[in-house]
Amino acid sequence: MEKGLLFVVSAPSGTGKTTLCRTMARIFPGMHYSISYTTRPPRPGEEKGRDYHFISAGDFQRMIDAGEFAEWAEIYGHRYGTSKTILEKTRDEGRDVIVDIDGQGARQLRDQDPQAIFIFILPPSWEELKRRLSLRKTEHATALEERLRKARLETADGRWYDYIIINNKLDKAQEQFKAIILAEHCRRERVIGVLETMLTGK
Repeated sequence: MEKGLLFVVSAPSGTGKTTLCRTMARIFPGMHYSISYTTRPPRPGEEKGRDYHFISAGDFQRMIDAGEFAEWAEIYGHRYGTSKTILEKTRDEGRDVIVDIDGQGARQLRDQDPQAIFIFILPPSWEELKRRLSLRKTEHATALEERLRKARLETADGRWYDYIIINNKLDKAQEQFKAIILAEHCRRERVIGVLETMLTGK
């Protein structure tokens, strides 16, 4: 069985990456959308197991010590991590995995798996990003400015990703994301075995 592909998606907060990732998981039924573990408390409307696996700082540290994370990072004073077991098990089943993480975690996964596909999501403008973050009403003014400052640093990181999607119109961004997934499954190195079988007649 062919191993599933790993799609790693990063973007500044408020860009819409989570919406895009969840949409891809619906479009491609076999795709697994990885839910991160975090020490951050739930925001209004968030559910355990759907948005994040919310755990204590002590439990998170125990998972680090046991080597249970494929990647983890500290962001705004809270820790976030991706389960190594879930990634490996799902991909070994031949299913693709999509991971929604920040640039720190993405670099860790790049070092572990150079064959993973890295996608960066951009807002159409800084003004639009600020508007989207303001509409969320989850941070006070100082925290909002900090997120915008961090967004500029994260955007500079986008240079090393394989693909960049500008999320101006959601339906267009979804089609571009879908095209990337389909194209990656058609790469020569992924289907060379089928080609060789056709040529040899075996």
